[in-house]
Formats: sequence, structure tokens, C-alpha cells
Amino acid sequence: MTVLEEGALQLTLPTEAQGKKFDDENHGLSCMKAVDFIVELPDRLFFIEFKDPEHPRATPSNKARFINRFKSGQLDEDLKYKYRDTFLYQWASEELNKPVYYLVLVAIRGLTEAELLTRTEDLKRKLPLKGPASGTWKRKIAAGCSVFNIKAWNKHLPDYPITRIRIKQ
Repeated sequence: MTVLEEGALQLTLPTEAQGKKFDDENHGLSCMKAVDFIVELPDRLFFIEFKDPEHPRATPSNKARFINRFKSGQLDEDLKYKYRDTFLYQWASEELNKPVYYLVLVAIRGLTEAELLTRTEDLKRKLPLKGPASGTWKRKIAAGCSVFNIKAWNKHLPDYPITRIRIKQ
């Protein structure tokens, strides 16, 4: 069983999954953005991004500013480039041989299902999941995309539980 950590959040993977932190030395290019983790399963890849405005050390003003950026859709631009750059990096490394799903965790307890769905649909359009209307793309840039908070993540992905861990003060 693999456990991946980002700040005060911990993701536990099932035994059939292999995961790695990607936005550190594994990536190595400052000109490209990167998702936090890449998780490989026998039949698919997950690109995973964590955002944690409720981190124990977050200030109330930073949390409020983040929530405004998230709810207004401004954060979607950053999320879009994290996915696209990671996709391009993995493509150039010849490591994209399975469908890719983009999973975004936004650790805000008070987010509603409607807010998560709105952000998911807007992010799908920005990637773009379906490609051009002409249908010229022969391959999908992403097989799926979802935005979760911790409660929704653990409900929809119970085999990949996320927990908040204690941070040493």
C-alpha cells in the first residue's frame, strides 16, 4: 500500500495502484506546471491535484481569497495548465499509454455538490475534454475530470481515502 502526502493531506492507494509525487524533482522543469501526483492503475492513469486552503497554517485572509478564486472560476486557469503541462510532459516521455483522468481535490468542507459540479463542468470545457467540434481529434486529451472536496472524494473514491494529518507546529 502506497501513501502519498501533500502538506496536511494524505492519500492512501490500494495495492494495485502505483503512485508518485510529480511536482517535485520527478518533474524538473520550471517552465511547466505539474500536478501533485500521478497514480497508475492497470487500466488508467490519475493526474491528481490537491488544493488545501483549510491547511492548519492557512490564514483566514488567504483562505477567503482562495475560496473567492475557486468559486469565481479563476483557479480553473491554473488547474488547466497543471493538467496540460503534465499531459505534455508524460506524452513526450512516452508514458501515456492509458486513459487519463484528472482528479482535483479542493479541501474546503463547506463546498456544495452544486459548486463542485459547476467547477467540474467548467474545467472540462477548459481542458477541453471533447476536443474540437469538427471531430478531428482521434484521441482524447482526458478520459474524465472531477473536482471534489474531501467528503465527496471519500464518498466517490472509497478505495483511495484522503485524510488530514497532523502537522508539527
